[in-house]
Order: sequence, then structure tokens, then C-alpha cells
Amino acid sequence: MSDPLPAYFARIGIAAPREPGLAALRAIVAAHAAAIPFENIDVLLGRGARLDLGALVDKLVARRRGGYCFEHNTLLREVLARLGFAVAGLAARVVWQRPPDSPLPRTHMLLRVTLAEGVFLADVGFGGLTLTAPLRMATDLEQQTPHEPHRLVARGGDEWELQARLDGDWVPLYRFTQQVQLPVDYEVANWFTATYPASLFTENLMCARPDADCRYALFNDRLTIRRRGRPAERRALVDAGDLAAILERDFHVTIARDDAERVWARIAGRG
Repeated sequence: MSDPLPAYFARIGIAAPREPGLAALRAIVAAHAAAIPFENIDVLLGRGARLDLGALVDKLVARRRGGYCFEHNTLLREVLARLGFAVAGLAARVVWQRPPDSPLPRTHMLLRVTLAEGVFLADVGFGGLTLTAPLRMATDLEQQTPHEPHRLVARGGDEWELQARLDGDWVPLYRFTQQVQLPVDYEVANWFTATYPASLFTENLMCARPDADCRYALFNDRLTIRRRGRPAERRALVDAGDLAAILERDFHVTIARDDAERVWARIAGRG
């Protein structure tokens, strides 16, 4: 395929950096997170999620859709590598809103980026708490982002835990090691996540997008808007037309009318 970088940077609305570095990484992560939403519509409708570069560029860039972690971070990894960044893929066990110490598979993808300024974590695919800035790979250091503060905590052995400060409390998001993953590792995890009958992604609609001063999140038929310094706004969607309008307005996703009706049939009353 032709060079995907011009179309990618047009999609996220910034100029391609001239050289790899921390300033460039920060700009790319912030712009990607705001422009390309998190959404699992195709997985919910049984269409799966392809991870080859051609499919990702077609879906997330050309057709201006979103995706979930494997799609977002596979695309970002390819972009960074083509720009000359030293980037590697890692895998995590999601613990956010899960029972403590429950055994969980590694079903989340994140990236490690090595720069002259140090080693950083980049992740543009964690749904309602997607990082809007890279984090320095250092433990017990509160790090500011354009949205919530985050920190990394050592969990024994070689395991790290990413946490976010929400309403004054530190909340665990996911745990990971620095074992580098191969593309086939993500293919297996992606297939499981996109096809397992009890997967969160095959049974529920999830969309998220950060904006400059707020976060938009949709879980089934419930929309939540969290504006900085204000109480969360919540409401229930009323029908397929409302769903399609919300997807377009808040998540910048346009889907066909019959797809909106199919999704609505799956999620109505399930907020």
C-alpha cells in the first residue's frame, strides 16, 4: 500500500513531525485520542476487527471510523515506527471495575516508546480513560495529562499497574509487564476479544472520545459527559435515531441507518 502517513496526519489534524522526540509523541497522542474515537460497533455486530495495516487505514483513517485497543494501538505503533520512533507493543490485564485479584487474560494492548528523554508508555485505546499524553515509565510519580493525573505503581516481580486519580482516589486501570508482544500475540487476543460469547465487547456497545475540556462515554444506551470541574451529565438514549445522532455529534462516527437499528436492537434498555 502507499505511504499511510499523509492521510493519517490529515485525519488527526496535525502536521507530521520532522523528527521523533517527546514533543512529537505528545502531539500525536493528544491529536489521535481526540480525533479517532474508541468504539466497538463492528465487533458488536459480529464483523470482528482486522489488524492488518491496510484494513486499519481503511477503517480508522479513510472511512473515519473508530476502533478498540488493538486497532488503535496497532495503527499508532506502525505510524511511530515509520517516523523513526523506537516502539514496542506490550500487553495488559484490565483490572478497572473488576473484582480484586480475579484472574484475567491479557486482552489490552499498549506501547512502550524509547526516546532520548527516557522511556514512555503510550496508549490511545483504553476507552473512557484513554491516555491523552504519554507517561514516563517511572513508578510512584504522579503525572499530569490534559485530563486525569496518572501514575505507575510496582506490583511485585516485573509487573506494573497503571492508575488514574478519579474524584480524589487512585483507581487501578490495568497491569502489565515489559515483555514485548509479537503481532501474532495480538491476533490471538483480538480474536478472543472479538468473538468470545461472554466478551464485554461482543455483548455491549462502548464508545468514548476525549475532547479539550471533557470526556464523552457511551455504554449501551447510556450517555455520560464529564466536563472538567462540573458534575457528570447522564441521559438515556431513546431510539436508533437518537443513537445515530449521538454517535455523529459526540463521537464523530457516522453509520448506516440499518446498522444503527441493528445496534439499537441489541442495546435498548441495557444501560
